Amino acid sequence: MSHNSNYIINNSSTSNKTTWIAVDWGTSRLRVWHMNKEGDILDHRSCEQGMNNLQPSDFEDVLLTQIAPWLSSNSTTKVLACGMLGSRQGWMEVSYVTAPCPAATQSMQVTTQDPRIEVHICPGIKQLSPADVMRGEETQVAGFIASQPNFSGIICLPGTHAKWVLVDNAQVTHFQTFLTGELYALLAQQSVLRHSIDTHQWDDQCFSKALKQSIDEPQSISAKLFSLRAQALLNNLHTGSANAALSGYLIGLELASSKQLWKGRQVVIIGESTLAKRYSQALTLCEVSSSQQDSEKLTLQGLALAYHQLSFSS
Repeated sequence: MSHNSNYIINNSSTSNKTTWIAVDWGTSRLRVWHMNKEGDILDHRSCEQGMNNLQPSDFEDVLLTQIAPWLSSNSTTKVLACGMLGSRQGWMEVSYVTAPCPAATQSMQVTTQDPRIEVHICPGIKQLSPADVMRGEETQVAGFIASQPNFSGIICLPGTHAKWVLVDNAQVTHFQTFLTGELYALLAQQSVLRHSIDTHQWDDQCFSKALKQSIDEPQSISAKLFSLRAQALLNNLHTGSANAALSGYLIGLELASSKQLWKGRQVVIIGESTLAKRYSQALTLCEVSSSQQDSEKLTLQGLALAYHQLSFSS
């Protein structure tokens, strides 16, 4: 799929061409893109009305508020959506597909009141043993596989709930989720460590040291976390150093637990730049090479797959 990194704002004559709408509806944020069938972005919008703030009856009105300028009263526009709107607390629960499976699977149509839109939601993926689920990330994985169909290795998706996805023969064969990002936020903002940490400051050396300690001695990390507070009180530990150490300890625990997945394999990191850089740095310290991919680009590629699959089947 072709993709332009710069948004193409082209509102003229689009009514005469086939267009569709891509939607990524997360827990806290909604992002929408007006797309042409070649995969170019015609317009883009976002807002803070994520799934957590909505009732099922709210979703259609919130979506229409964002996309109304792109709709025509004379035709129906297809909307392909991924993310938490397909969860039990979302617009409509869409059943998970069971791994091993392709990352790109058949979407499900949701009932809408407005005849100008036809909304389809991509299903997430579940793993029965050990129990695990994902919604939204599989769309990014599908986008990556579409561009690299012969890829065999691990895809890492850092975030609030970090995912490590094993891909083989264009299939998601296994995955594992870690609460790393959420633990970081809780400890940095709500625990006793909040008095000793500045999340906007950083120290590469402290990050590397903490990461290595965490991988080598994961059983010691609970004590080392409290030691960050003690060091701040007794030794004036810099708030940026404490922040980097906290991140290193938590990412180190994640790498120690997922070692059987990434060791000796090619690793692709999909995620926002700063966090992706931390994971790349951590893997380099473990003597593992990695490459980084843009999450928005892959989300759109995955949704484009769903759109074309829908178009071919209609």
